[in-house]
Amino acid sequence: MKKKTLIITGSIVVLLAVAFLVVKKITKKEEKVTFDTVKVERGKISNNVTATGTIQAVKSVSVGTQVSGIIQKIFVDFNDKVKKGQVLAKLDETPNRSQLDQAQANLDQAQAQFDYQKATFERLKALYEKNLIAKADYDQALFNYENSKAAITNSKSALTRAKVNLDYCTITSPIDGVVLNRAVEEGQTVASSFSTPTLFTIVNDLTQMQVQTSVDEADIGKIRIGQRVEFNVDAYRDVKFEGSVSQVRLQPVTTNNVVTYVVILNAPNPDKKLMPGMTATATIFVDEKDNTLFLSGKAFRFTPTIAYLQKMRAEFQKRRAENETANAGSRGQQNQGQAGSNLQSSNGPAANGMQSAGGYSQSGSASNGGGFNAASLPSDMKRVWIRTDKGGIRPLIVKTGIDNGTNIEVLSGLNEGEEVVISMTDGSTKAAAATTTSSNRARGPFPF
Repeated sequence: MKKKTLIITGSIVVLLAVAFLVVKKITKKEEKVTFDTVKVERGKISNNVTATGTIQAVKSVSVGTQVSGIIQKIFVDFNDKVKKGQVLAKLDETPNRSQLDQAQANLDQAQAQFDYQKATFERLKALYEKNLIAKADYDQALFNYENSKAAITNSKSALTRAKVNLDYCTITSPIDGVVLNRAVEEGQTVASSFSTPTLFTIVNDLTQMQVQTSVDEADIGKIRIGQRVEFNVDAYRDVKFEGSVSQVRLQPVTTNNVVTYVVILNAPNPDKKLMPGMTATATIFVDEKDNTLFLSGKAFRFTPTIAYLQKMRAEFQKRRAENETANAGSRGQQNQGQAGSNLQSSNGPAANGMQSAGGYSQSGSASNGGGFNAASLPSDMKRVWIRTDKGGIRPLIVKTGIDNGTNIEVLSGLNEGEEVVISMTDGSTKAAAATTTSSNRARGPFPF
C-alpha cells in the first residue's frame, strides 16, 4: 500500500512538471510585441522664450535743484498730475536775491568806472595826437579804458548768473506726467554740490509702460523686434497682459559669470493696472502658428530595440530566401542570383543594407540594427516610426517646422489623425524603448 502511494505521488509530480513546461512554452510563444502610439494633431504650436523683468514708465525724470537753500513751499504731492512748466516747489530766495542785488551794484560800479576811463582816454588821445603828452601817458589811459570795458562784461555775466540762480529757486516740471516720488518736505535744507539732489520723480503717460527684462545669452539670438509678448504680474495673477518687443540692447550684463542682455517690451496700460516697479514674468513668442499639424516629441525620440530589428531582419531574409527558392525551379540556378537582385531593388533592401526611404538613403548592418545616416538628412527632416499592416513598424521621414521642446510641427509626410509609435513593450522588456534626442537616428535597413 505504501509503495502504491509513492508511485501515485511520483506520477503526479511528473505530470505537474510536464504541465508547467508546456504552459511556459505556450506562454513564451504567445508573447507579443506591443506598441504605444500617439496621433498627429492639428492646432496651435509656438516656440517661446521666458524672461522676468521690472515694469517701468517709458520716460522717467528725476527733478533736482542746482542751488542750495531751504524748501520754502511745496505745491505738489504723490500721484499728482502736472504739466510742463508747472511750479513744483520754491526755495527761500533771500540769499539768491542778495547775490542778485550785489551783482547789480557791481555792474553799476563798473559802468561808472568805464564812463570815467572812457572820458579820460578820449581827452588824452586828443593831446597825444598833438604831441602834447608822452606816449606812456597815452598807453596808460588806453589800458585803463580797455580794463574798465572788460570789467563791465564781467559784471554783466555775474548779474546774469545771479538772475539764473534766483530763477532756480522756483522748481518746475520738465514734462507732462505724474509725480511718482517726492523726496523733500517744507523747511528741509537741500545742498547742491557735485551731485544734484533729487527732489521729485516724475513719469510721463502711465497708460504706456515698458518691461525691462533680462534674456539669457543662449536665447538672445531668437529675439527680434516686433515679436508678440504675453506677461503677468503677481497683483493680477489671472490677467494676461500683451505687448511686443521694442528694443534689444547690445550691452551685455554679466552677473556671477552669467551673461544676459536687456530686452525692452512695450506694455500698453489703458486701465492703469500696471504700476512702476512690479515684477513681470514675460513669454516672448519666437515662432507661432495656428491650425497646423504637430506631433509629440516622444515620437521623434523613439528608437526600437536592436533585438527587435534583428528579428525583423531575419524574417525578411527568410522570406527572401523562400522567394528565391520558388523562382529557382523555373529560371535555373544561373538566374537565381539575378532574381534576388531584382527582388532587392523592387521589394526591399539587399543584404548589404541599402534602401531608399523618402528620397534619403539608409544603411546599416545586423549588428547595429542599421540606420538612416543622420548626417545626410537636412536639419528640418526627422524620422518617425509608423505601424505596418502586418503588425510591425517601419521608419518614415517627415519634414518638420517649429520645435518647442514638447511638440514638433509637421510640415509634410504625415496626415492628421495618423498614429506614430512612441514606445514598445515585448516579453523580455517591459519598459518603453525610447532614446534621447541626441540618439535620434534611424535603425535600418527595415524590410517591413
